[in-house]
Amino acid sequence: MVAVAVDVGGTFTDFVVLRDDGSIESFKVLTTPKSPEVAVLEGLRRAKHRIDEVLHATTIGTNALLGQVGLELPRIVLFTTKGFRDVIEIGRQNRPRLYDLFFEKPKPLVPRELRFEVDERVLADGTVAKRVDVNEVESYAIKAKSVGVVSVAVAFLHSYANPSNEEIAGEVLRRHFRYISLSSRVAPEPREYERASTTVVNAALMPIVSDYVARFSEGLRELGIARFYIMSSAGGLVDAEEAVERPVQLIESGPAAGAIAAAEFSRVINVSNVIGFDMGGTTAKASSIVNHEPEVTTEYEVGGEVHHGRIIKGSGYPVRFPFIDLAEVSAGGGTIIWRDEANALRVGPLSAGADPGPICYGKGGTEPTLTDANLVLGRIGEYLLGGEMKLDKHSATKGLARLGDPVQVANDAIRLANMEMARAIRLVTVERGLDPKDFVLMAFGGAGPQFATFVAEELGITKIVIPPEPGAFSALGLLMADSRFEARLSFPKDLEDGFGKLEENLLSRLGRVDYFVRLADVRYVGQGWELVVPVGRPARIEDVEREFNERHRATYGFSLNKPVEVVTIRVFAVIRRVKPKFKSPSVGGEAKPRTFRKVFFDDWLETPIYWRDDLVLGQVVKGPAIIEEYGSTIVVPPRWGATVGQHSEVVLSRT
Repeated sequence: MVAVAVDVGGTFTDFVVLRDDGSIESFKVLTTPKSPEVAVLEGLRRAKHRIDEVLHATTIGTNALLGQVGLELPRIVLFTTKGFRDVIEIGRQNRPRLYDLFFEKPKPLVPRELRFEVDERVLADGTVAKRVDVNEVESYAIKAKSVGVVSVAVAFLHSYANPSNEEIAGEVLRRHFRYISLSSRVAPEPREYERASTTVVNAALMPIVSDYVARFSEGLRELGIARFYIMSSAGGLVDAEEAVERPVQLIESGPAAGAIAAAEFSRVINVSNVIGFDMGGTTAKASSIVNHEPEVTTEYEVGGEVHHGRIIKGSGYPVRFPFIDLAEVSAGGGTIIWRDEANALRVGPLSAGADPGPICYGKGGTEPTLTDANLVLGRIGEYLLGGEMKLDKHSATKGLARLGDPVQVANDAIRLANMEMARAIRLVTVERGLDPKDFVLMAFGGAGPQFATFVAEELGITKIVIPPEPGAFSALGLLMADSRFEARLSFPKDLEDGFGKLEENLLSRLGRVDYFVRLADVRYVGQGWELVVPVGRPARIEDVEREFNERHRATYGFSLNKPVEVVTIRVFAVIRRVKPKFKSPSVGGEAKPRTFRKVFFDDWLETPIYWRDDLVLGQVVKGPAIIEEYGSTIVVPPRWGATVGQHSEVVLSRT
């Protein structure tokens, strides 16, 4: 079986082909931002093999909620319990900008006139105090249909404890609408605002994702490709049916692939704790991997503001669903360098993207970028993609010269970017009770290996791993991911019984499961929010309590002598997939530099330039040095050395 993984980035669309024998090959095409599928299909046509399935990471969910042209949100209606129709507008009393008198909350996805109150009630213990009236639901459905509603969200009070009223309403609504989102199926957990918001976001995305999946499937069928899977925000592959039913889980589809690649490769090289550092053409993303597993969070705000990698609560639409814990900053190869009104040098947040791209691409870009800066400093050569792409160093130098001395500007801009990326890494380590010095930095993405050593120095990290195919490593992560399907239950009366029922339901639905992952949202009695902790077998409350206390102490610096309660339990059903094999490097001899050039490291130094595939097992390359390959460039500064490992990884260490 031949599988192709496709990762659509802001600048390049990456392809990795997994052959029958486990070997891989990769290539890139420039992204077509306005019509991403154009680049995807072009790349699939370039593959030289018969393709059996495609694995895909998509940003269509995020783009739709951010208002991308051509992805207008459908007209939605919300059915909710009488007296609660304004919950999604009132929200929480979070003020993203505390002293901004003119701050406006994000516009509700459902206007007030399309929020229908149903006279029903379920109590917190699951008792049905008032059964839903099907005639009332029917009349509202007819009214919604008459005003052009396409998708329906149903979020009744306490439906996580007893979904019967929602199920009855859903049966009525299915006679009138194709797209129905029930909160008891999308997000069966407490907190009516977050649950309603998640359900509304899911309802908004259902028609868009359904159409996208249909178009993409049609394009694949024309190429003779029968199957495709999509990466979920939790780091597992889901099929088209699951993606259409719960598209809310695709919001962070793209970034999750890189974290999974880092986690899986950490198993291959037997390094337990790594920081995934994924720097592409538009952004840099950081994730923490502990004991080979990416850290997971259950809350996220989509469409909101981000401040130096931190999502500002209250500025977007809350979503309660498992997400890989990521921090993302606007620092990629295409990030624009500029000066503000005070003449201070700034980097980002705007990016030149793929079109027109950095000045050196020669496609009409006029604003200098970090890629232009590295080219001027000699840290990348004048050819990319193995010679396929010529860079214009002269134009890049002229562009940077508009801001001052081009070398000084380039060097200062890169230092600013390094600090910004180090800040993102601290968000997923220090703010989670983890010390980055205890981790190995795994750097990938087209630009990651260029910046890795400098970011590591900011954080006190002394060891870096550059995996094989770093430029297409996120796409490779799709091939390294397993299929994962999620189910959850709130306030279980018995832990082991609750987990057992969830696992039984998933097994019945999927037919085959290789293993289950158990997690629980736990808090002290009386606390407002929870921490996610792993749960073993059998599930015992004393084990959960011990794990929670340790995590609480690591996160907040203290623990309490108070009883704990389990709010929600969740299970991932995992179905293993065939993983790619990483070829071993050549043995014997020693690769010589292919050429030399002057590279700026606080001064201009004559620097050897190696080709990565020439390096042999165990070879040591002392800095300063540059190691080039098809999809990326590794910068080895003075006081650093590089060694080639048995899985073709390049290990950088302070000397």
